[in-house]
Amino acid sequence: MTYLRYAPDIEKPDSDEQKTIDGIIAGMTQQSETVERREHHAVRASHAKSSACVTGELTIATGLPPELAQGLFATPGTHPVAVRFAQGPGETLGDRVSTHRGMSIKVFDVPGEKLPGHAVDTQDFVLATGTTFPSGTAAGFLRDGTVIGKSTGLPEGVKSAVSSTMRNLNRALHAFGTESALADFFGHPYSHPLADSYFSQAPVRYGDYVAKLGAVPSTDSQRALSEWRLDPHQDEDGFRHATVAFFRENEVVFELKAQLWADAERQPIEDASVDWPVSVSPYRTVATLRLPRQDAYSPDRVRYFDEVMTFRPAHSLAAHQPLGSVMRARLQVYRALSDFRHRENGVAAEDSAGIDRIPA
Repeated sequence: MTYLRYAPDIEKPDSDEQKTIDGIIAGMTQQSETVERREHHAVRASHAKSSACVTGELTIATGLPPELAQGLFATPGTHPVAVRFAQGPGETLGDRVSTHRGMSIKVFDVPGEKLPGHAVDTQDFVLATGTTFPSGTAAGFLRDGTVIGKSTGLPEGVKSAVSSTMRNLNRALHAFGTESALADFFGHPYSHPLADSYFSQAPVRYGDYVAKLGAVPSTDSQRALSEWRLDPHQDEDGFRHATVAFFRENEVVFELKAQLWADAERQPIEDASVDWPVSVSPYRTVATLRLPRQDAYSPDRVRYFDEVMTFRPAHSLAAHQPLGSVMRARLQVYRALSDFRHRENGVAAEDSAGIDRIPA
């Protein structure tokens, strides 16, 4: 198969994109201010409620073909990692409001040219459930973010009802062999966080090529969780409790996969709402993420992950530069909202340089 090459001109920003990004930052900052007034603490503007804060290793596969042996993945070896699993909303809600989930990975000991403003030897991958980002573009991000922002002040019961409606919609659509990415974004099943797969949703540079990334559970014990479902009426923090309990007894392993860009029409760079067909280019394993048995929610570690640590698409090798409209927005939005959160809480942000910074 022939894969398309990266070149700077594959990105096509709109002429007014910066105005759109400024609008996203303003709207999400206002949303964060609303949440801070209610919770008396500033939290992440998305993926606020963590379910596990863990460490482990990422092992780059040996013998990768040239198109996959790129950037971080060009050299076989093992890197320390820190991984944060979290629920989707930018506020601390009960688990009956089950929306998309996040999996943020920080890979340490990664030398090489970095994006401007990133000065330590790390590579972040910020992943979420769902192979696409429903908003599609920065303009869609602003539109959908405005709706979410206006709903932030609503009672939790209303948010639970919306989440339930969206889950039921996808349940009905599954009978016809399809589903809505937007419905899943707002109404994800009550599935186990360690049985879910996570994706970059939007493309990144992949050395000489371009790819979307995914992390897929790979142990029998994780796959055995596929039918597990939380009863949120029994435990409003059940995703966390289930994840921590699993880590107490089991190793967790994900296969990190790359889906290379091969068709500019069917795999657009600028619209993250379009699913790249696996018939055009399948996800192929490039590394193994291994997270050993551990205390996944120790107080000191949770405070460091949730209050101090930063995970951003901008924390990247130049060889894995985020691409497309949504990613260009994220480069600025994540920084602005992190600055707001740390400033409001009186906490110094840290672009953690080494695994030794992570508390036990």
